[in-house]
Amino acid sequence: MAGHVPPELGEFDELGEGYDTPFDGEAANAGLGRMVTRLPVALAQVWRLAWAAGGRAAVVSVCAQAAAGVATALALLATSRALSALFAPGPAADRVGDAVPAVIAVVVATSARAGLETVVAATQARLSPGIRRVAEERLHAAAVGAELAAFDDADWHDALARARDRGIDHAQLALAHAVELLGALVGLLVGIGVVTGLHPVLLPLLVLSIAPQGWAALRSARIGFEGMVQRMTLYRRLWLFADLLTAREAAAEVRAGTAERPLLTEYRRLARLVERAEVRVGYAQVRVGVVGRTLSGLALGATYVALGLLVRAEIVPLAVAGTAVLAVRTASGSLATLMVAVDRLYEKSLYITDYHAFLAEAVGRARPPAVGEVPDGFAEIRLRDVYFAYPGSAGPALRGVDLVIRRGETVALVGENGSGKTTLALLLAALHRPDKGTVHWDGTDLATVDPVGVREQVALVMQQPTRWPLTARGNIVLGRAGRPDADGTALTRAARDAGADGLISRLPYGYDTLLSKKFRAGVDLSGGQWQRIGIARGFYRDARLLIADEPTAALDARAEHAVYANIRRLAAGRTVVLISHRLASVRECDRIVVLRAGEVVEHGTHEQLMCENGEYADLYRIQASAYADGSGGATPVP
Repeated sequence: MAGHVPPELGEFDELGEGYDTPFDGEAANAGLGRMVTRLPVALAQVWRLAWAAGGRAAVVSVCAQAAAGVATALALLATSRALSALFAPGPAADRVGDAVPAVIAVVVATSARAGLETVVAATQARLSPGIRRVAEERLHAAAVGAELAAFDDADWHDALARARDRGIDHAQLALAHAVELLGALVGLLVGIGVVTGLHPVLLPLLVLSIAPQGWAALRSARIGFEGMVQRMTLYRRLWLFADLLTAREAAAEVRAGTAERPLLTEYRRLARLVERAEVRVGYAQVRVGVVGRTLSGLALGATYVALGLLVRAEIVPLAVAGTAVLAVRTASGSLATLMVAVDRLYEKSLYITDYHAFLAEAVGRARPPAVGEVPDGFAEIRLRDVYFAYPGSAGPALRGVDLVIRRGETVALVGENGSGKTTLALLLAALHRPDKGTVHWDGTDLATVDPVGVREQVALVMQQPTRWPLTARGNIVLGRAGRPDADGTALTRAARDAGADGLISRLPYGYDTLLSKKFRAGVDLSGGQWQRIGIARGFYRDARLLIADEPTAALDARAEHAVYANIRRLAAGRTVVLISHRLASVRECDRIVVLRAGEVVEHGTHEQLMCENGEYADLYRIQASAYADGSGGATPVP
């Protein structure tokens, strides 16, 4: 067993039961031939990233590496000539004199190679950070372009984690291996030419000496990648608990709830699972490596035996044999470098392909191209027979919803937890598409238009607004930074209407105060203060449709009353959708829509719903009774 799981934390017992992800990607069924034939694809992927990061530097790097390979080949040829001159018959002085030009050529070629390798290192230092930047920008653009439903899919999170935490790192490293492969290939071609010129039988023996090790390297890369894919869910959970143990946001509750021990217990259990899985992968790679090195050693020994037999039979002169040994070692080294480069590039290509697969999946999860024009406002919003289910859920969150919301109305969505209120609000904000049914702005089906254009006309105030690590000003104007407001009148009005102007005036730098304790000079706010900032952000958007999801849940009664009063005042000419569990706050809305289990079960004014004596009336009386005097049994007349 992997260890006891604290009952309040764990739902999985062993690696492979809940954590293990099937390895069924393109590489799962790739043989050695497939691995080699897809290298051009890998090279093309690396080149496109390098070109985007710095086209001129990429060209210089490739040319310099190719030239360095040529310099290596020239040094080998010059060495061969020097050895031939030294081993030739005749006086020693004459032989040394004959070898001097070749020795000078070796020095020049070696120096040139060193200079060119310096150029390669410099260009790679320029390109590597650029490749990371380009890869990250593309990943983040793809992620934010996907529909919101993707973020409720566990498989999506696995793919995103692999692309972000593995794919980008390997894309950054792949360029060096691609350039290394080019240099080794040039050196190998010259080495093969020299070896083949000495005797044709040496070439196949040379290839056989390195092929097993090359196979082992490619097989090892595949084992490592397969293990990473299978463990990604486990990695994500491990990282989650690591963040909980170290994040500032959780620090107070971890200590107040004495949760240190169970959290550490779960973290250690997950870490042991990761350790054992990685050890198994490491052992498998070692076994493959032993086989490859053993076969390669035997083949290299056979090469030298064949060379000795050729010398003994006087087929190859002793002087040429010395050159042959050097050529074999050089060609073998180049081939070994080439195989290592191929192995590393293939390994990186698996991760880069996985990265590109995520980008493609993100495109597939984006909303289809718009075919209609985004309407400029609306007279009414109409939902017809709308169904929506979250990925992996047991049933739909919305079922057959029919609803009409008219311009200028203030409509409240009420119901128990899980009734579908927030999901309905997200559909109204064009953040989800119905699985069935339609959402229309007047005569336009929102599924046929660019959702960004719709969202530009919507302000969504969340119950727990995101705490952006920006200034107070940046937190309010985010998403509307281009709005004309040179004198800050709209900014201060939004803050005042949200009740945030007082707290901002008390900040050390006012609107320019950084709202994050993770950076120097930054401050943090309470939950209620952050909620006021979120409400101010919604007011500042000055949108046609304002959706407020429990906007005052963290506010005191006085602040809540003021915010709702301002919402009603701002509703003139706008449409407002409110979600609240505090029914007294929504009784003055034009209409109240009651949801239960994803269905609209009642709608009308407060007075109409109380007269119907249905679900809304029951909920209202339950809440009202909590404020009654005495035993709490009296209920005020609505």
